[in-house]
Amino acid sequence: MNAIPGAARAYICCAVLGALACVLPVSALPGPLDPDGPWPAVLLLGALYALCEAPARCRFLGRSVRGSVPVTAGSFFPVLLAAAFLLPPAAAALVAVPGALCGRVAQRPAGVRRVWRAAQLAIATWAAAQAHRLLDGPAALGGTAHPGHAAPGIPDFPYALLPAGAGALAFCLVLSALDGGVFVTAERQPVRTAWRGLLGRSLAPYGAHALAGLMMAVLWRSPYGPLSALFVLLPMYISCWVFAQYHRERAAHQATIRALVQAVDLKDRYTRGHSERVGRASAMIARELGMDGERLEVLRFAGILHDVGKLGVPTRVLRKDGPLTPQERRVIELHPEYGHEIVRGIGFLGEARLAILHHHERLDGSGYPYGLAGTEIPEFARVVAVADAFDAMTSTRSYRRARPVATAVAELRRCAGTQFDPRMVRALVRALDRYGWQTAVTSDETGSGPEPPPHPPLEATPTMAAGALLGAPRKASGAPAAPRGSAPRKNVPPPPGPDTLRRTPPPGGRP
Repeated sequence: MNAIPGAARAYICCAVLGALACVLPVSALPGPLDPDGPWPAVLLLGALYALCEAPARCRFLGRSVRGSVPVTAGSFFPVLLAAAFLLPPAAAALVAVPGALCGRVAQRPAGVRRVWRAAQLAIATWAAAQAHRLLDGPAALGGTAHPGHAAPGIPDFPYALLPAGAGALAFCLVLSALDGGVFVTAERQPVRTAWRGLLGRSLAPYGAHALAGLMMAVLWRSPYGPLSALFVLLPMYISCWVFAQYHRERAAHQATIRALVQAVDLKDRYTRGHSERVGRASAMIARELGMDGERLEVLRFAGILHDVGKLGVPTRVLRKDGPLTPQERRVIELHPEYGHEIVRGIGFLGEARLAILHHHERLDGSGYPYGLAGTEIPEFARVVAVADAFDAMTSTRSYRRARPVATAVAELRRCAGTQFDPRMVRALVRALDRYGWQTAVTSDETGSGPEPPPHPPLEATPTMAAGALLGAPRKASGAPAAPRGSAPRKNVPPPPGPDTLRRTPPPGGRP
């Protein structure tokens, strides 16, 4: 437990003592030899829960079933909830211990995590059994006559749903409360945010588990006996398999994106970390705009991959120490199109592909590669443009220090309506007020390998009062705009003037 903070160790010890207090009353129950006692059910349900958790750890079973039969945390909570509905609270708490102790733990220290998991599940199962009993749940399941309703041995529906729902709610509340305590003591999250969203995310799945657990309990007490209750696990296993397949596919998507981002970082190391932060800022904006979870995730991918087209730009141009020639600038301005070609065949990116292509377009039509204006620019591209510019201004690079968040926000507001969509700017400002912003050094100042060039990257930073435009150059006065949807303006050199991008070292050299 040396790697665990002292407050977390104390918290875990308190949870273990609480679990022992829940389990100890089991000694007052009828002995194992009593045919009317709970021990046969305790042993059978405990062994069943442990058996369900075993494939995740067993090497032989893991090789044979892991590819097709997943075992994830919470997959077999219906067994624990069935125990809470069938057994006294102390006996139900005991059912959770063997399976939790033999379950798979991905992080170290594994022993401490297993003990914590066993204590947490024992307390939660005990609370579910208590809530179920308070509403006369055993009688509703047919254990005894329920006054004015069903006869003994016949479940009382729909009343039986009420104590089962109360038990599931107690189970969910206890797990969420204990998890939040771990976030505070072990991960040192702020108290005001540690419990945020834990209960809301748990209610629906635990409600489904409660229905499966109730079905198991009803079949357990039916004339068909405990064996029939095992069939309830089959649909649960199938649902877990579908859920695990989704997560495997999602993990494959993320691995693909990580590989592309690492390739970009290796080629253009002075913006290392920039892609991930643009993805984070894009997700913050999407959350404020009320986008659903699926679109938010795709938009995050768009932010992460917005500069993947730099893979098609010669390294000597990206790392050039000095001003760019007009031809070199035209090559760099092709990186959105290169990026679109790279990701064109990645189907799960969806709308992200257009964001990668158009994130350097400007609201007034002076951007590139196609000179789109206003709502012609895809929504995702307008979001990524704001996120890209914000991170470019607030990141510390080898050629300059980061600008304060307030300065960056003021510049975004100044350029809203000409370069950026005002709606996206307002959404980012609201998100920053709510969550704040943290940046890290992205230049390779202390790492091994060649030092990055002391010139600014080609990003969508808006024009600063005392600097150059980093991103799409503004058109010179009177310059005709390219037709909407026309081919990229590849043969037009950037107009002269203070807004032309110059890749020159800052005054005084590197800071």
